[in-house]
Amino acid sequence: MFVAKVIGNVWATRKHPGLKGATMLLVRPLGADGKPAGDAQLAIDGVGSGVGDTVLIVDEGGSARKILKNSKAPVRTVIAGIVDKVHIDKRG
Repeated sequence: MFVAKVIGNVWATRKHPGLKGATMLLVRPLGADGKPAGDAQLAIDGVGSGVGDTVLIVDEGGSARKILKNSKAPVRTVIAGIVDKVHIDKRG
């Protein structure tokens, strides 16, 4: 799992039948400081997030399919939650 920022929408003229109705978004991982920390990647939205949201990403196929409730979906990366707040204790 990792935290990311939704940075864009992705549209596809044709999709695998297992992704029918799925929303595809472009996400960029964030480091502990909240700054971009990696390349953007495609994720399937499982929670109704949108551009600008900070989200929790599951990056493992079996778990991703369970979140989508579709055992045949060809997915690996799914948005599993919208992050409301992050608190980092800098004393440690």
